[in-house]
Amino acid sequence: MQLGYVSAIFGDLSFEQVLEHAASIGYDCVEVMCWPCEGPDRKYGGVTHLDVTHFTASQADDVRALCDKHGVEISALGYYSVPLSADAEQGSAARGHLPKVFDAAALLGLSTVNTFVGANHLLSLDDNFRLFKKYWPDLVRQAEDRGVRIGIENCPMLFAHTWPFGLNMACTPATWRRMFELIPSSSFGLNYDPSHLRMQLVDPIAPIREFGQRIFHAHAKDMRIDVEVLDDVGTLVPPMERSTAKIPGLGDIDWGRWVAALTDVGYDGPVCVEVEDQAFEGSVERRCLSLQLSYNVLRGLIV
Repeated sequence: MQLGYVSAIFGDLSFEQVLEHAASIGYDCVEVMCWPCEGPDRKYGGVTHLDVTHFTASQADDVRALCDKHGVEISALGYYSVPLSADAEQGSAARGHLPKVFDAAALLGLSTVNTFVGANHLLSLDDNFRLFKKYWPDLVRQAEDRGVRIGIENCPMLFAHTWPFGLNMACTPATWRRMFELIPSSSFGLNYDPSHLRMQLVDPIAPIREFGQRIFHAHAKDMRIDVEVLDDVGTLVPPMERSTAKIPGLGDIDWGRWVAALTDVGYDGPVCVEVEDQAFEGSVERRCLSLQLSYNVLRGLIV
């Protein structure tokens, strides 16, 4: 496996600075954010370290040269908008931008693009699957044509205004099973993040056995269930009202068991730390500290 981090933590820094920080700590790779330069279209979205809108072979050469200079690889390109959004403009823009990310990945010689399936939070699951069947087979075909795989992250994107459905329906094993029955392509899989399962009170390790061959990329983010809050408010509230995102080692996930489960199914790809721990927001130094602490937890497990 390769240990890396998600570049979104450094939205205020350049791509080369992202690589510099990775190299200084000892990370092997970085998942690089590729949002359109117009900015965010949802909360926590909008980081652009590679502008893929009109990406060229010459730009790809420059990117590879920077990676070689710092000894850090790109694990995947990431773009996490909402392709099945209730907002027709947002959904159309997301579906239009994804092929540009596929093109850039192909020019860079990368195998994986990570994203969300998305969801219209105003519709039922069955109605969302009708949207899925309308749009996603063609997106997968476009990725296949470029020799690129799609890793779907399992974050439900649950906020107060999207509770209880969320903005990304691909958040449970039951939904993954149904997705892969409809699109059995070997180019369509998962960017597996255990924190989102723990947040939902789902075992974050058990699904690896069934879906291991569908895991193309993985995020390392921890989650702490605040038991006293859970006992007070119950489960019928947005999950982040009784959960807290943490860096690896400061939450509930047993990282040794998680990595062991990945090795058991033959996974040998990237594991990228995703920092959404509010205790480490603020200065660049504070964010670097979060990456150093995460590295200290995971480096002995991922070699």
